[in-house]
Order: sequence, then structure tokens, then C-alpha cells
Amino acid sequence: MINDLLQFLNYENIYLIANIGVIPCWLLLIFLPRALITKILVKSVVIPLLLSTAYIFIAYQIYITENIFEIFNLYLGLDELYSLYSNEGFLLIFWLHFLTINLFAGNWIANDAQNFLVSRPLVIISLISTYFTGPLGLVLYWLIRIFYSKKINYYD
Repeated sequence: MINDLLQFLNYENIYLIANIGVIPCWLLLIFLPRALITKILVKSVVIPLLLSTAYIFIAYQIYITENIFEIFNLYLGLDELYSLYSNEGFLLIFWLHFLTINLFAGNWIANDAQNFLVSRPLVIISLISTYFTGPLGLVLYWLIRIFYSKKINYYD
């Protein structure tokens, strides 16, 4: 049974599960940001914990089959970064990192927008932008938020 599970949890399946798995979270943030199910699934540790578990599993797979310490080569230049991410395992770790951080940013946007009563259409545009582009959506939301909060605060 464990061998079947390990065979199922190959890089491609983890990639597909993670990609498909975060879509309902984003839809909940967009359409039902105050619902109990959103609070339980998206605004809690549930999804980051699942994505982190996949991250750790892949890091372990790399550790037992290759050299996990190759990741430090990414600081040596773009050629090393390119080489590192030509490895499926490292590329998948990067993608899980991207999905997790973007979802975290989207969650922050949804919560913050409720506090400042930001227009829902503008929040939706920011959330969709954050889903696809991460930092670009976050900056877009910050610009919108400045208008709604009428202030710029370094600590927000």
C-alpha cells in the first residue's frame, strides 16, 4: 500500500494535485471571503500545511536520490539557476513555493480588503492578478488600498 502511494506521488501527480488543489482556495477568496469554509480551508494552516508537506516530501526525494545541497548553487548566477531548475524536483519545489506564497498574499489581500472596505471588483482584480503574477497583483492591491485607506503606512 505504501509503495502504491509512493508510485502515485510522482512529481507530475504532485504538480497536478497542487495546481488543481489551490484553485478552489482562490475561488473561495474571490467569491466567499467571509464564509466558514474559506476560514477553515484558506485562512487556516490547512492548505499551507499540505503544500509544505509536499515540499518536504520532494526535498526528501531529492535528498535520497541526488544532492539536495545543489540548491545553494542558485546564488552563483543565472546559468546555475537555469541548471538547477532543469531538474524536475527542484522545479516542483519552486512551483510549490510560488503557489504557497501567492495564496498567502491572496489571503492577506482578502483580509485587508475587508478591514478597509475595498470595492469587491477591485479586490477580485487584485486576487486574480496575484494568482497569476504574485508580486504584480500585490502591488496593484497596495495601490488600490492607498486610495481606500487614504494613507501610506510602512507597517501595513
